[in-house]
Amino acid sequence: MGNNDPLYDRKRPDSLRIKARKYGPIWRYALILLVFGSPAAFGQAVPDSDDLASFFGSTTIIIEGEQDACFRFDVFVATRREQQVRGLMHVHRLPAFSGMLFIYEQPAMLSMWMKNTYIPLDILFIREDGTIADIVANTEPLSLASISATEPVSYVLELNAGVTDKLHIGAGSRIHL
Repeated sequence: MGNNDPLYDRKRPDSLRIKARKYGPIWRYALILLVFGSPAAFGQAVPDSDDLASFFGSTTIIIEGEQDACFRFDVFVATRREQQVRGLMHVHRLPAFSGMLFIYEQPAMLSMWMKNTYIPLDILFIREDGTIADIVANTEPLSLASISATEPVSYVLELNAGVTDKLHIGAGSRIHL
């Protein structure tokens, strides 16, 4: 450290400056570990968005829009509990005309949240017959607020935010699996 360094402490004895310089990187590393965890744990805690294909099945769905138009989406499918818990968490980018479809065994009052979800989404709650019951558009990333269906549904579809408005997909539109 030199005299031009803004962190230079002129009042500190030379012996302490030497110790601080000697142990500085270790303390910085300890602080990084405290805040972020170990590098190995950090890499395991945040899955790479490219591994969605290895964790989820996929399929193609067709959505009938409100203006006699049909739109094709390639979606990842979450049927098992561990898949449904993970969802799109830790994903930083979702390609256009893609999404995630959550399939439940029987209709239920379902709710979702955006914990660890970095991209805004349109969340569609879908009845057993494939018609859309509710859409919650432009959800807030990383929010812990509950996003709920207003009636029992069998499916939840997550798409990029703004897609439903842009394509005129609304309540009453139908999903073909």
